[in-house]
Amino acid sequence: ITTAMAGGAQAQASPSRMPVRQLGTPVATSSDPLGSVAAVRQLPNGTVLVNDQTRRRVVILDSSLKEIGVSADSTASTANAYGARPGGLISWKGDSTLFVDPASLSMLVLDPAGKIVRVMAAPRPSDVMFLTGGPLGTPGFDTQGRLVYRTIAIPSFRGGPPQPGVPFVPPTPPDSSPLVRFDLVARKLDTAVFYRVPKANVKMTQDENGGMRVQVTINPLPVVDEWAVLSNGTIAVVRGQDYHVDLIAADGTRRSAPKIPYEWQRLTDDDKVKFIDSVKVAMERARTSIAQSNGGAGTGSVPAGSAPAGGGTQMIVRGGDGPGGGGQRIQIGGGPGGLPPLNFVTPADLPDYKPVFGVGAVKADADDRLWVRTIATRQGGPVYDVIDAEGRLVDRIQVPVGTTIAGFGKGGVVYLGVRGDSGLKLEKFVVR
Repeated sequence: ITTAMAGGAQAQASPSRMPVRQLGTPVATSSDPLGSVAAVRQLPNGTVLVNDQTRRRVVILDSSLKEIGVSADSTASTANAYGARPGGLISWKGDSTLFVDPASLSMLVLDPAGKIVRVMAAPRPSDVMFLTGGPLGTPGFDTQGRLVYRTIAIPSFRGGPPQPGVPFVPPTPPDSSPLVRFDLVARKLDTAVFYRVPKANVKMTQDENGGMRVQVTINPLPVVDEWAVLSNGTIAVVRGQDYHVDLIAADGTRRSAPKIPYEWQRLTDDDKVKFIDSVKVAMERARTSIAQSNGGAGTGSVPAGSAPAGGGTQMIVRGGDGPGGGGQRIQIGGGPGGLPPLNFVTPADLPDYKPVFGVGAVKADADDRLWVRTIATRQGGPVYDVIDAEGRLVDRIQVPVGTTIAGFGKGGVVYLGVRGDSGLKLEKFVVR
């Protein structure tokens, strides 16, 4: 974000920025703890489906959030097995729901009672991982019945496969990804729009033994775009550069909404240094904790006696005549204890103004609105900008600390995952 651009946005934001409202108190709380609440789907009759990826099951709750059944479970011998990998829930036409099973490359059609009534083939096998929701976005359907989801752009290869004694030029990581529309009947796919994603900086160097060392540099504060499919079928892309919404209708018509008022937070040189230092400390603490929980194994493992002197993780890229039985040895990182070192961009590479939102920060509710989780510093829990179908800011809602929005229902219903002393519960709120 340039100083001029952010400064202009800041100037227009000050007089019109809306006050923040609290979400309020829950109107219902689930009685039984859950393993996770990856997604929530409220049906027209008030029944709620919860995708519990941790326990590999889809739980059925009534309108008071009391468990009344299980749509898909983790017992492989049953007819409604969840699958071996985390699945995804997608709202389909009427009161039907699709459950995506990545392991079988299929989509199960659930009726209003959560019963599996038929099975459909998923889109392209390479795309099935993008249908399970989470940071990659929540798939949805446009008014022509096409499934909208994110996929990945093919990296640009500037050289051939690794060869002994020849420096390997890695593929250029893409800085944007396509949103595609897939016709389930015709089995045809087209690209709706591209949006900006974090770009990984990968560097590969050759050591004296002909092996390749990979170094990944992290930008902890990238300026990105995010997307969602509104409940009316419109594709909405929230642009992070100047904070506005691009709207794409099913017929291809596109329009851009005005910039959304926002109080841009300037980052001084000292702020940038402090930010990177704090992220380093937090990530090192998290990595150490993970390594200890894995018995000190680090982030990867190699056969005994084959680890490099400096630690790190190794892999073999096949296709050459080098060491490793017809391939080239690549070392990722080289930190102590098997953990690759953390490499960050320089403070000068951070934006001059803190981005409005990060990866996976945009959700669509059931009332044609976007909820954008902002990253601005504020006491208490996260603050969401609520944006209507025309791209205008209409509300600002703060949710409690330590909670996550898991889904929505008609009429301002919001479902939060709340972790407490008794475990993870689902709570239902109504925004008045």
